[in-house]
Amino acid sequence: MENMTDVDFWFDPSCPWAWMTSRWVDEVAPHRELNVTWHIMSLYVLNEDKNVSESYRKSLPRTLRYARLVTAVGEVEGQQAVKPLYDALGTRIHNGHRKDVDEVIAEALAERGLPADYSRYADSDEFDTALRASHSDGIDRVGQDVGTPVIAVDGTAFFGPVLSPTPRGEQALKLWDGVVAASSYDGFFELKRSRTRDPIFD
Repeated sequence: MENMTDVDFWFDPSCPWAWMTSRWVDEVAPHRELNVTWHIMSLYVLNEDKNVSESYRKSLPRTLRYARLVTAVGEVEGQQAVKPLYDALGTRIHNGHRKDVDEVIAEALAERGLPADYSRYADSDEFDTALRASHSDGIDRVGQDVGTPVIAVDGTAFFGPVLSPTPRGEQALKLWDGVVAASSYDGFFELKRSRTRDPIFD
């Protein structure tokens, strides 16, 4: 582990852009010896005091259910359970375009060999303190005017990148090296252009 690069990744399970970026990190990890720790953040918490459209606000309770579930499983089963559950949820939510939250949760828990009654955590505030602490830990590193995902590489944090489709192979590695190089400069703050496509899942 001496030569590993420590990476922290904050995600909301419902966010398609975080999902795309997480697949990129998965692509890069074995080639750049990344030791990735996965943390929950919450679109619900991020937007609870913001002026957002009514249609978007109606979607936030659904996102909170997924975030609560992942938080609870991490607290009960340990951090090593977070990423596998995220993968099981995200494959259904994003690649599968599944809308029935109860079905997605039940199938994801079963896939990971977790107790079915863990589904109760999706509607429980038992671990909300831990959820909000994890969210704050990520967002405090980059500021309040960003969203999900947040990535920290050896302690240097940034929002994004926002990608579509997920880069693969050498292109993924080239992008990783460039993003890490840019973010490592203390005076680098922002690089942005308008999105011209929706998430392209593969």
